[in-house]
Amino acid sequence: MRAVALYGTIGSLVLSALTVAPATGLDHPREGVRRAAEDTGTMIAAERAAAAGIAFGPCAEAEMLPDSVRCGTVGVPLDYAAPLGRQIRLTVSMAGATGGSAERQGALVYNPGGPGASSLTFPMVGELAEWKRIARAYDMVGYVPRGVGDSAPLSCQDPADFARAPSDSPTHPSEAYKRKRIARAKAYARGCARGAGPALRHYSSINNARDLEVLRAALGERKLTFMGASYGTYIGGLYATLFPSHVRRMVFDSVVDPDPDTVWYRSNLDQSRAFESRWRDFRTWVAKHDETYRLGTTAAAVGRRYEKVRAELAVKPAGGKVGPGELQSAFLGAAYYDDYWSMRATALSEYVHGDPQPLIDQATPRPAGIKDSENANAVYTAVECNDAPWPTDWRVWDRDNTALARTAPFETWDNAWMNLPCAYWPAPRRQPVDIGTARGALPPTLILAAERDAATPYKGALELQRRLPGAALVTERGSGSHGIGGGENPCVNAYLESYLLTGRTPVRRAQCAPHPEPNPVSLERGAARDASLPLV
Repeated sequence: MRAVALYGTIGSLVLSALTVAPATGLDHPREGVRRAAEDTGTMIAAERAAAAGIAFGPCAEAEMLPDSVRCGTVGVPLDYAAPLGRQIRLTVSMAGATGGSAERQGALVYNPGGPGASSLTFPMVGELAEWKRIARAYDMVGYVPRGVGDSAPLSCQDPADFARAPSDSPTHPSEAYKRKRIARAKAYARGCARGAGPALRHYSSINNARDLEVLRAALGERKLTFMGASYGTYIGGLYATLFPSHVRRMVFDSVVDPDPDTVWYRSNLDQSRAFESRWRDFRTWVAKHDETYRLGTTAAAVGRRYEKVRAELAVKPAGGKVGPGELQSAFLGAAYYDDYWSMRATALSEYVHGDPQPLIDQATPRPAGIKDSENANAVYTAVECNDAPWPTDWRVWDRDNTALARTAPFETWDNAWMNLPCAYWPAPRRQPVDIGTARGALPPTLILAAERDAATPYKGALELQRRLPGAALVTERGSGSHGIGGGENPCVNAYLESYLLTGRTPVRRAQCAPHPEPNPVSLERGAARDASLPLV
């Protein structure tokens, strides 16, 4: 298990400077009343959870977790304004602290992001060298958020339809193609409403933060020690704002911009812009190793090769399964994690030079994961659509994404299509919580960020530090991998370990040199390495 497997992706968030049209369904005075009722409901739910605890036992066989990991469930209200009403059972996993009783510091709860990702496998990281000392001190705790997996699973369409391949993915879509995607977005939003019914509105970030408070109580922890990556940092920021006196230690790894004016439409446009820079980093690295990959000696030349392959796959999908959409999805992984660079470059090179099989192996959706992928996408969509106002006028989306795609074509329109159901969302939209605390309200917290991270651009880390007085920021300079704690950089890991074990942080900001770039993989070895690594 590689450290990178810890981190869920945030999907495709996006941002630009524009005025967002008010969403339908918002009623601010009534929303204030609802939030007050939810605050009371959270206290009731936490008290019940503290009394009940969690009965840990063997994990379900389907989870394929080792015997050292135990599983249980905790009940949370579907609607915190009705805490005695319908309950959702969240699955929780735990590996007990491996050190002696004198070393134990309680539970470390981890959320990998998404929205729509599970951390059920997180306790297994205690076996990795980077985590062993932390695992001696902490019970390592993962959980399945609401809507995910068996925790009141949300579905918006038939998984077979969701994964139908091959798919198209034009960089600069025609008007006819846009109309087709608008219709698809409307149908998807209707499917979410059919699948969830009145419960749809309750899949939200603020409820995820409230669920975390109930989980803290169920674990018997007086205060929460939490690490969130990617979207998990947004949940952590909400928790710190709602329950500051319940925070013991908190790590924010690869930070979602918490500014309520960016959540979520503007933050998605910012993300697309950042992906263009990271895509250039990948192409520059491939060009530097042209002796291995033979795809061009400049980033521009590598880009032309990639676009030529996209065009070919639109006419003749590789293996009848990999079209431009599957290609794009596979290579988006290279913009998230640089340890995908060698395998993706090898697949592209092999295809260009006559062997499509590595690309087919890497880019073909795996049938066994289709149901989980559809579920994750449904939760992602519901949470982001419910969380905040979105433009409801297609002309706003068209204007902003058309303009952005002129300079950032790699991911812009794919991001837009992923989020477009929010323009037609049938459930009420909420106003985002203004994340932040007063000075002294929180103990020291730790922020980790890679300077060139595309999924969560670096300015989000700066914004969160501004909003949480006393937070320290550790920056991996010149690097862009998403999710850096417990990964490849010993400098970053030293700060993480020191904080979790002692509570000490840098005075305000610290810097780490980047971890080494990947070594190129020869064409002969590429296929073997490819088969051993997971797909994004």
